[in-house]
Amino acid sequence: MIREFIYYSKNAVTAGNFIKDNLMKAGRMDIVCNVFIQGFFISNNIRKDVRMHMIFDGPPKPGVHLIFDFSKVSKNGISKKDIAGLIKRMLYKCPDKGINEVFPGCFVERKPFEILIKELDKEGKNVFVLDEKGKDIRELELKGNEVFVLGDQDGFPGKERFLKNIDKISVSNKVLFASQVLVIINNEIDRIK
Repeated sequence: MIREFIYYSKNAVTAGNFIKDNLMKAGRMDIVCNVFIQGFFISNNIRKDVRMHMIFDGPPKPGVHLIFDFSKVSKNGISKKDIAGLIKRMLYKCPDKGINEVFPGCFVERKPFEILIKELDKEGKNVFVLDEKGKDIRELELKGNEVFVLGDQDGFPGKERFLKNIDKISVSNKVLFASQVLVIINNEIDRIK
């Protein structure tokens, strides 16, 4: 069962040359790295059952979609120390049209958040937005076609429009960091496998 996540960042930069030493000043790229690590890394290995979409809407050109899917990658060469470097190199290779596989399992393209949500919905995915007021994840019957949508501290664009019709779920009665939410969702799915 592939578990699928979307992480939306309103401020994450969309060009490689915007990422310098201070990741906080790159649209909170430090948070992006934490989300990546918590979504994929387990002790001495990387999850092959996770597909992660990241949408960056920061400067200079919003609407970059990064896809990470290591399910078919035989050897993992990704280090936790260089997630920012990996993303930086991917942003340098973002085409204006089409999709580019920069490294095995690592793709980049220009695509707005709303379009990605609509495409996944058309594919028959069951899309859920994480919201502290949503239905408890333990009350769901997970079927393996779920997509869990998380945002950064600034929330989502156009929340009133296209996200209002998407089911809301919660993993805690407290507001958590996006990286913590990923750990909890991965654990909930691990428990039912």
